Amino acid sequence: MALSDRRLAAAALAVCLALAVLHTWPLGASPGGWSRNDNADTMLNEWTIAWVAHQVVRAPLRLFDANIFYPAPRSLAFSEHLFVQGLMGAPLIWSGASPVLAYNVLLIAGLTLSAWSMWLVVRRWTGSTAAGVVAGSLYAFNAHTLSRLPHLQALHLEFLPVALLALDRLLERRRLRDALLLAMFATLQALTSNYLLVFMVIGLTAAVVSRPQDWAMPFSAKTVALLGLATAIAGLVVMPFLVPYYLAQRDQGLTRTLNDVARYSAVWQDYFTTPGRLHGAIWSHGMFEGATALFPGAIAALLALYGISRGAALPRIRMTSAIGLVGVVLSFGPSMPGYALLYRWIPLLQGIRAAGRFGFLLLVAVAILAGYGVAALQTRFGSRRWWRLALVLIVVGVHVEAITSPRVYRRFDGIPQIYRAIADEPGGIVAEFPFYTPATILRNAVYELNSTVYWKPLLNGYSGYVPRHYVDAADALRDFPDDRSRAWLRRVGVTHLFVHMAAYGDRATALAVELKQTGWLTLVAEQRDIRLYRVGPGR
Repeated sequence: MALSDRRLAAAALAVCLALAVLHTWPLGASPGGWSRNDNADTMLNEWTIAWVAHQVVRAPLRLFDANIFYPAPRSLAFSEHLFVQGLMGAPLIWSGASPVLAYNVLLIAGLTLSAWSMWLVVRRWTGSTAAGVVAGSLYAFNAHTLSRLPHLQALHLEFLPVALLALDRLLERRRLRDALLLAMFATLQALTSNYLLVFMVIGLTAAVVSRPQDWAMPFSAKTVALLGLATAIAGLVVMPFLVPYYLAQRDQGLTRTLNDVARYSAVWQDYFTTPGRLHGAIWSHGMFEGATALFPGAIAALLALYGISRGAALPRIRMTSAIGLVGVVLSFGPSMPGYALLYRWIPLLQGIRAAGRFGFLLLVAVAILAGYGVAALQTRFGSRRWWRLALVLIVVGVHVEAITSPRVYRRFDGIPQIYRAIADEPGGIVAEFPFYTPATILRNAVYELNSTVYWKPLLNGYSGYVPRHYVDAADALRDFPDDRSRAWLRRVGVTHLFVHMAAYGDRATALAVELKQTGWLTLVAEQRDIRLYRVGPGR
């Protein structure tokens, strides 16, 4: 890359960062103080990246043996492992930053890098910087990503465009180097999210199938061999991260049924749903609640259609269109003929509950095709005096359609100091009360975040799956601190309890009396409404 290209790439990265800050504002003003901790999934992801940073330097081969839902094995496999994001955030965690600060930095970084990588790829494909700007903007800042800020796994999309670039080069040039690059970037994207792993595999498969002239007509053994090599390398690296999910499926019954998939599949209204302030104020606000937001934007759709019309014969246009089409078809889940058959044949699909999110592939396609649309417009009108103004209006319009900021965040004042009281004690098993039922289990998310201070096994947990033993535990502990709960806690070896008195409401006064009268609980510390007890033999 020439020096001028490097400077341009650096400038583009800075612009992408500024746009990420704009679309998440005011998060960037205080990334350690603001949070989306009103959402349990955010706290789950904060805990996850902190766990990866904690475990990868202590016992990396036991990465999935997380501290939640004790004594369930491989409890990290009950949700996304966020391995790549955890490694990216690890230096912050190791330096003492809170999981909330690390999450927010990773959130902004994910949007920034996603926009930048698509800019790089589309600029290279079209030769147009303007096309790259529009494509990167649409790829990173769209209805889907901006409605999923509580889900870090949906915001790190930066490796998929480069994987597409490597695939395109492999099909055109048949070089070992491109096969290795495809394997590397596909692996990195796969390790950001299981959902993105499935989307990427299906998207890349559709891309290859759409270009038979590059490998099948006439048959090219070298191309097929290189594709097989890239697949084998990526598969070998990703496999250790998939085995725990297989074991959780086998031992815990962690499978998404077709009924679950149908419940979270797309409906046609989703493709007209957006959280953007402009469209939301006019017509989309009544559609957004509970929907999967997949509206690509009016400007984006027009540019994409123009890009298709001007370059329908181009292999990259056909490849990109195929990716978008297969995403739309699969997003409707079991209501689409053939989905149930694919569900039985492809084990990875059995882990996908929200089939509607396959519609993300349409947004990928629209971003690239819109870039081609801008490049075609630039070729036709670039010499006109008004073109620069028109381009500015296009870019501004794309962001005006998408903008959801300023947003409302919750203030994060840190994890209560009382949790540090057990951080240096050897061993120990912890439970927090109230011990919520499976129906209200999302309230356990804050307990997980609290556990990042001490990292001891925790009976509580919140994740994408509720293990069977948790149902029994919740039933046994519902009348805490009665004799039945005492027997259960002793049986599983709990040594410390945190009790949140305020959460008991009107029962708090009576509970305080009961706790004082127990002979098996010793009050160790108290901070505001939180009490720490040590579990002893008692009477």
